Amino acid sequence: MIANDSPKPMESATHAYEERWDRARTRDAFGRLAAARDRNALEADRLRDALVVAHLNLVRYLAVKFANRGEALDDLIQVGTVGLIKAIDRFDLERGVEFTTYATPTIVGEIKRYFRDKGWAVKVPRRLQELNLAVNRAIEKLTVNLGHSPTVKELARHLSASEEEILEAQELGQAYNLLSLDTEVTGEGDKNAQTLAAYIGKIDPSLANLEDRTNLERAFEVLSRRERIILFLRFYESVSQTEIAKRLNVSQMHVSRLQQKALEKLRDVLSEK
Repeated sequence: MIANDSPKPMESATHAYEERWDRARTRDAFGRLAAARDRNALEADRLRDALVVAHLNLVRYLAVKFANRGEALDDLIQVGTVGLIKAIDRFDLERGVEFTTYATPTIVGEIKRYFRDKGWAVKVPRRLQELNLAVNRAIEKLTVNLGHSPTVKELARHLSASEEEILEAQELGQAYNLLSLDTEVTGEGDKNAQTLAAYIGKIDPSLANLEDRTNLERAFEVLSRRERIILFLRFYESVSQTEIAKRLNVSQMHVSRLQQKALEKLRDVLSEK
């Protein structure tokens, strides 16, 4: 908390207001910090520390957004605090932007650099790694200059890249450390927390038969047109041999012989695979 000179009795009525860090108070603190840097290093350090403590909730809020990427939340808060300190040291009131607007991309950038330094979990082309880094830096810069988070189109224009390349580079934020299936993916404090495994799709039974189906389709190529029709009607449409005989205008015995011959052909072909 930033203390003024000797408190006056009437100031007790505004005690609650003074305990709350609003925009006006933040600007006032930075104004005094800028003045103290030239004349009183001890006072400057005190004001700097007070600003850090006052904005730790912002760091935590931003760190939580990255908490499900395999790193402990406390570690991300520590890294984000480094970004907060950098933002405080670089902030200039004359820029005309609110401190939180200026600090947010700096804090987020520090957290993203932490993930980048931890290494990529999958092989990513060097070109995209470099573009991912450039995009992150551009977001920090343009957010301050534009007063809002830049769009994909604005990033593409700033970096002389296509919008598709920007999107691809941004998606690389998910290509860092691999997550455990036991990682919780719900929000902090959620009583009904679920793990990543709960969102993984189940095994498709048909995939287990994919190779057999492929081999069977190739084997069917050795059959005559009539043999194919008979097997299709008999085993796919569940049509009786008698009914098939009527449709083909042949005897039921002939259908039986053609069916047996076709099955033997398939057996011979499949046994060679």
